[in-house]
Parts: sequence; C-alpha cells; structure tokens
Amino acid sequence: MNLMTERLILRPWEDKDRIPMAGIYGDAHVRRFHPKVLTVEEANVKIDLAIERALTNGFDFQAAELKGSGEFIGMIGLAVLAEAVQAGLPSHRSVEIGWFLAKEHWGQGLAPEGARAWLDYAWSIGMPEVVAFTARENAPSQRVMEKIGMIYDPGSDYENPELGESHWLRPQVVYRKQNPNFFERRPIIGAR
Repeated sequence: MNLMTERLILRPWEDKDRIPMAGIYGDAHVRRFHPKVLTVEEANVKIDLAIERALTNGFDFQAAELKGSGEFIGMIGLAVLAEAVQAGLPSHRSVEIGWFLAKEHWGQGLAPEGARAWLDYAWSIGMPEVVAFTARENAPSQRVMEKIGMIYDPGSDYENPELGESHWLRPQVVYRKQNPNFFERRPIIGAR
C-alpha cells in the first residue's frame, strides 16, 4: 500500500528503515509519553508485526518518508487493534490511527498530513470509524488528533491495564472520527 501527500510517501516497510526507526523508538524524548524506550530488537519486532498485519489486514502502520528527498521520518498508519486493547476501550471500534516521527520533523504539520491520507484511505474502504488513544498527559498527540478532526470522547477514557495502578501514564484518552460518508449511505429506517 502506497499513499502520497503533498510532502510525504507513506509506504510499506523496507529493511533500510529498521535502523532509523530503532533510533526514533530509542529516543527518550520521542518516547516520553510511553513506559520506556525500545531496544533495536523491540523496534524490529514492531516492524515485523506491522509487516505481518499488513499482509493479513491489507494495511498497518507503515514507513513515512519525505517525497522530495526520500528521507525516512518515521511511521504513520492505521492498525487493527489487538483484542486486549479493544477490551479496554468502551464501545470500541477495531481500527486505530497512529504516528511516530523523528523529533527533527515535529512542528511541520507532517503527522496531520500523513494521518489525513490514512483517514481518506479508511473512508475509501468503508471503515465507519477510526479511533486514536494516548496517555492523558500527551498533549502533542492530542493536538494532532484535533487537527485531523478527531473528537475527544471522555466517556471512552480508560486505564492502561499494562501499567501499574499509580503509573502516571496509566490514564488514557480516546478520540474518534466517524466516516463522513458512511452514515449518509445507510438507508433511513422507515423511509419509502
């Protein structure tokens, strides 16, 4: 699956992406709203899982590069939520949107630009809704969610079951965006 925006190419993972993505996942500032930085091995496992899930589902988190230079900047994409995560989300939907960019590419509107392309893809294949979630403290990611038109759903906030009771990252916020065309196509009940 290849998607293009004005400045980005969103594409399947290649072996050349592994080292720079490990650098992003291993950056303490980039991962400051996550329980830990990832090792090279853990980053490779995440990439391998994304490749496997893309083969199964037709999409997953993918590599993102700058269109002009081909510079790798991180990952943006959609993913089918794992059952354990779905169980933690009240009235969940099964597809999330997410991004991880190298910090030198923050503040340029690249995450929202890539995320909008993925939302367009989601709507084109008939997904009714996409969710995003993050730690309550992660204001930067919440701003991206708002920029792409996602709506905060406080009734779906939850506690990350993988973190201890008093862990500061345990509280999670949930944002949603409905397919603007999905509900228009459904027939009105009782219409003749």
